[in-house]
Amino acid sequence: MKKTNSVYLYVISFISTIGGFLFGYDTAVISGCNSFLESHFELSPAMLGWIVSSALLGTIAGCVVSGLLTDKIGRKRTLIIAAFALTLSAIGCMLVPDFNNGTNSFWFTSGQLFAFNWLIVFRMIGGIGVGITSVVAPIYISELTPPQNRGKMVSIYQLSITLGILLAFLVDWLVLSYAGEAAGVISHNTSSFGQWVFVEELWRGMFGTEIPIALLFFTLLFFTPESPRWLAVKNRIDDARKIIIRISGEEMAEKEIREIADLKHAEKGSLKELLSPMLRVPFAIGILLPMFSHLSGIAAIMYFAPNILNESMQSVEGSFLGAVLVGVVNSLFTFIAIMNIENFGRRKLLLTGVIGAFLSLTGVGILFASGSEYVIIPLLFYVASFAFSYGPVVWVIISEIFPTNIRGLAVSMGSFSLMVTGFVITLTNPVFFE
Repeated sequence: MKKTNSVYLYVISFISTIGGFLFGYDTAVISGCNSFLESHFELSPAMLGWIVSSALLGTIAGCVVSGLLTDKIGRKRTLIIAAFALTLSAIGCMLVPDFNNGTNSFWFTSGQLFAFNWLIVFRMIGGIGVGITSVVAPIYISELTPPQNRGKMVSIYQLSITLGILLAFLVDWLVLSYAGEAAGVISHNTSSFGQWVFVEELWRGMFGTEIPIALLFFTLLFFTPESPRWLAVKNRIDDARKIIIRISGEEMAEKEIREIADLKHAEKGSLKELLSPMLRVPFAIGILLPMFSHLSGIAAIMYFAPNILNESMQSVEGSFLGAVLVGVVNSLFTFIAIMNIENFGRRKLLLTGVIGAFLSLTGVGILFASGSEYVIIPLLFYVASFAFSYGPVVWVIISEIFPTNIRGLAVSMGSFSLMVTGFVITLTNPVFFE
């Protein structure tokens, strides 16, 4: 019985972390597409910013509706909707109507403006999926996992986001390497669908690589259980008990059912309580920490890494490889932070990271001003500083400084602050680059 429980929990945990992986992958895959989209659609810097940031606009909407959906239809069904949105978005972004190849096209043709708006719409749909996943997946994991493993599983979810970012950077580089010198060169007599998607208009292939991951997530979710806590709140006690017994055994099931019953009758926190004098300082921290984490520059790097590096390297392939290094450092130092957050404490890690970010970004500015090709060195130091401080620590702090009854609302407000700041930054960055 013990072995069966362990396997079942492992499978559920694996499926749940795919949501985090997709969150990271969808965030970063656009970075490799930017320069090719700019050329293909003849974009101004402001229009490029709109393409990139449109997903974050969808993410804001996803965060807003996720609370309503997850309470009404459950965690599992809400995640299925998110997975469907991510799959649909990847397909739609890959199959943007063609306006270059004419009669040789493998897909229907349209005007350039219609194709541009099509891409914006499907980017927003993907953003909605990311926004829902970012809120619901951690809740789903924490409610299914036994208390003794909860912290570990939520930390692994956070790590899976950085691994998704890393894979997106790596896949973009591999697609570019496969295309070689023909990358982005439209011949008007394309020999195959693969040639069209992965060579001539390789940004399509970069978007399309998300399809199998999103489909896997969508399919596997149908085989996962609903959150027992949600079932119990909906008075489906027997269904909730069966799931907890299968995961943790009968003794733990009775204990958790009692805890859920106590929480169900507890008074739910409101925005008025969040703004009370006692919670004003924590509320300010909950809003400002996520805001400053994006204002420190991480959104610019994750969405525009190849563009930034190409300014100093003057090599497209070198800049894509540099983006892969950014992903490696981001994942490695996130893992280091997760392993050491209890030893060093939240405040010390955060202060060390902020100082490191300040010094490394100062180095980036100096090397850019001097025309050096070694900008990537202090840039990687910045990513490392962010990954073991702002990245994981901000959300740990927010989850710990609020009472239980108000915590969910406070974390959602922090997520909203993060997404809005990220949207503004990604919308304006190409203009600032120019």
